[in-house]
Amino acid sequence: MSVDGQGPSPVPTVEEKQIPAPLSRLIQLRHTIAQPVFAAFLAGGVAGAVSRTVVSPLERLKILFQIQSAGRNDYKLPIGQGLMKMWRDEGWKGFMRGNGANCIRIIPYSAVQFASYNFYKKVAGIVPGTPAPAWKNLLCGGIAGITSVTFTYPLDLVRTRLSVQTATEEYCKLSEAQRKKLPGMWRTGVNVYKSEGGFLALYGGYIPTVAGVAPYVGLNFMTYEATRAFLTPEGDKNPNNWRKLLAGAISGAFAQTCTYPLDVLRRRFQINRMAKMGYKYTSLFDAIRVIAREEGFRGFYKGIAPNLLKVAPSMASSFLSFEVARDFFVGLGKVDGPPT
Repeated sequence: MSVDGQGPSPVPTVEEKQIPAPLSRLIQLRHTIAQPVFAAFLAGGVAGAVSRTVVSPLERLKILFQIQSAGRNDYKLPIGQGLMKMWRDEGWKGFMRGNGANCIRIIPYSAVQFASYNFYKKVAGIVPGTPAPAWKNLLCGGIAGITSVTFTYPLDLVRTRLSVQTATEEYCKLSEAQRKKLPGMWRTGVNVYKSEGGFLALYGGYIPTVAGVAPYVGLNFMTYEATRAFLTPEGDKNPNNWRKLLAGAISGAFAQTCTYPLDVLRRRFQINRMAKMGYKYTSLFDAIRVIAREEGFRGFYKGIAPNLLKVAPSMASSFLSFEVARDFFVGLGKVDGPPT
């Protein structure tokens, strides 16, 4: 009897006997990787790392713009001057500051997001390769966004803290030896845990983040699916890579513009308890009231210019690298035939 109790195990054929055990296991691994959801998970991780590294300087500049408020003028500058200041004060490392933590965050974040989106589409009855109602793509994308944020949020908070800690006047006054003693990713996370309220402190700003990420990711996937279909030439199943890049750029810019104020609120809450930052918001509504009173409508769109500059190449490279990587992983299962 077989292990599952469903009758005698089949007698291996001559061909199966000739396949060495290590090779057989390799073939089975390749077919496992080729499963749609697993392939989407791996490809999503690749897409996240590629897209974030491409736009790391603009990503950090966006965060530094977002945290400027009344009394904080370090980065109240045009985009070009802001990048030059970052270069003068911190050099090349300034452009990549927080990108290591960002990639560590974005790889699982993007992997979970793409995999869960594909999973939720399957649950919703969407057949791959066939048109689906826009609201289904919006809903599946929104839930995928919540899923990915929940799994990786502490890493996002730490990344924001690392981006901010070196962008103050106090940092410029530190010696090289003192700068080297600044906490890294692990120590920053431990400090937040120990000094700001334990495990829940690592989820500071989670509610405004989910409120912004769910509609953003939903709109992003919905717009990408629609734009991709629109840009696919009649009679073809897929657009070429340039059209995929264009579809990703359009979807990212549209989704980000619609949900940007919530991204500003997310960043403010992530540094709400940092010393010398000057933010003491008591709730989401208190933050909205204070920003509107002290900074006006523009306060909710601080940093949107560098963000729009980065979102086009970011989302374009993300969707393209995802599709290329996914097709590669799915193709692994087609090379050797069915698994033995």
